[in-house]
Amino acid sequence: MKKLTLFILFFNIFFAFPQGNTAVTSPYPTDYFINPLEIPLILSGTFGELRPNHFHAGIDFKTQQKEGFNVLAAAKGYVSRIKISHWGYGKAIYITHPNGYTTVYAHLQKFNNQIETYLKKQQYKKEKFEIELFPKANELPISKAEIIALSGSTGGYAGPHLHFEIRNSKQEILNPMLFGIKIEDSKKPRINKLLGYSLSENSHINGIQPPSEISYKKLENGDFVADKINAFGNIGFGINVYDQLDNATNKNGIYSLELFVNGVLKHKFIADISSFSEGKYINLLIDYERYATLKQTIHKTYTEPLNKLNMYPVSVNNGYITIENGLDYTIDIVAKDFKGNSQKITIPVVGKKDSHIVTAPIYLTPYKITHSEFQKFTKEGVTVAFPKYTFYKDFYLDFQVNGGVVKVHTPTIALHKNYTLTFDVSKYSEAEKEKLYIASISKKGSSSYKTTVKKETTFYTSTKTLGNFTLKTDEVSPKVSLHNFSNNQWLTYAKTLQVKISDKDSGIKSYRGEIDGEWILMEYNVKTGLLTYNLNDKKFTKAKHEIKVIVIDNVGNTTTLNATFFRKK
Repeated sequence: MKKLTLFILFFNIFFAFPQGNTAVTSPYPTDYFINPLEIPLILSGTFGELRPNHFHAGIDFKTQQKEGFNVLAAAKGYVSRIKISHWGYGKAIYITHPNGYTTVYAHLQKFNNQIETYLKKQQYKKEKFEIELFPKANELPISKAEIIALSGSTGGYAGPHLHFEIRNSKQEILNPMLFGIKIEDSKKPRINKLLGYSLSENSHINGIQPPSEISYKKLENGDFVADKINAFGNIGFGINVYDQLDNATNKNGIYSLELFVNGVLKHKFIADISSFSEGKYINLLIDYERYATLKQTIHKTYTEPLNKLNMYPVSVNNGYITIENGLDYTIDIVAKDFKGNSQKITIPVVGKKDSHIVTAPIYLTPYKITHSEFQKFTKEGVTVAFPKYTFYKDFYLDFQVNGGVVKVHTPTIALHKNYTLTFDVSKYSEAEKEKLYIASISKKGSSSYKTTVKKETTFYTSTKTLGNFTLKTDEVSPKVSLHNFSNNQWLTYAKTLQVKISDKDSGIKSYRGEIDGEWILMEYNVKTGLLTYNLNDKKFTKAKHEIKVIVIDNVGNTTTLNATFFRKK
């Protein structure tokens, strides 16, 4: 009977695991998608990188600091979405594939002729440059390796590169490296800073409750060992870490971060899959206050109570480490890149409860935020209203009004939702209110327009930003000037017509270009302030033409440019 039991046990164990050199089957197809560029693949951005208020949703391919490289369809399918915007992804195309995945290509310069013709037809029909289209499956079929676009740098102030994503049928974003894209990488991640955190009322590290830096030294093998610390209660750790790939100097994000306590895995972060709805929780994954004050990203090895990220395949007790008095612990933190290159830091911990500990100061104000409740405060004609769960924790709000400047705390606390900031403007005349708007004020004193909703006696804005605000007046109209041609010039051989626009106060809200009274498609480059019209968009039958460009700022100041040019062909 014993022999039979042992045989059954051995049989189950033997066939429960892959045998010999048999590879474990990947849940993702690794030979379905081809590389979207024909040049050597070098990354400037990795999947899941920690960016301000979001995770990087794809990978960024370098394009040798140039535009105009062929962008290839990674597999056959059809164009399911085209989005054109001045900011964000700029010119972007989405291709849905028969296997259910969608690939995304962003910051493009222009599309191939078929897609460009389809796009321009809709832009002229709607008289809009910024547009979002959802073609049907039979309208724009795409073959594998077909040239779908040229690489560019559209979308805000982005430099030349190709942003590439792979999404599943739920529109969750997946790490493209899981699909067999190969990037040269022989470098291990680099740990630059180690912090310790006390996570309960009586816990402490080296007799201190506030977050504290922990010193460490490098070992011969390239890993690190920290100075021995005394601690008690629930504690956690965080590191500043980046990765570098071959042939590039960019500081990229890591693939995984693991926490071991006495050799047992207790917590793990992995950048395999993400969703846009989860992106805001990055502000709970990092030490947000340290980032806001020092611009230093500390990746925590534990999760805050309201953190709903699905990027933790393992998280025992949310990564909190319970240190008992009189016991010794060995903590290991391991950072890895996608290729498996790793760096480890070991932290020896002695459990020691101190009777006297240094605690963080509490700054009391009349405005107590209870994050689970709606709250509204008014002072000197200014009101702030916070919906439930605007914040992730309770605290005392620093709310002041001095000399027309409103202080809504300091931008060191993460917000989950927008709040409303309202100004009483009943003392202003109707003419004054027309030119008035709400502006945020930076640390350096510069101001920027906040979307302002105007009511009869109040103006308000909805924002996710803390800091200083004020009411500003803009009585200066936008500037509009001819750029690559002059009035009454012949443009027989010219390819484009360009106009430069700018506004120094509230900023440009809209623009419209016309030739001979008809709307024309003018592409706005926010980096250069140039509006560009492709002269091949129109067939010119007469010689003399009138161009009109109307630019409106955010309070309604308007400038109209009229000019004449000659072209016939």
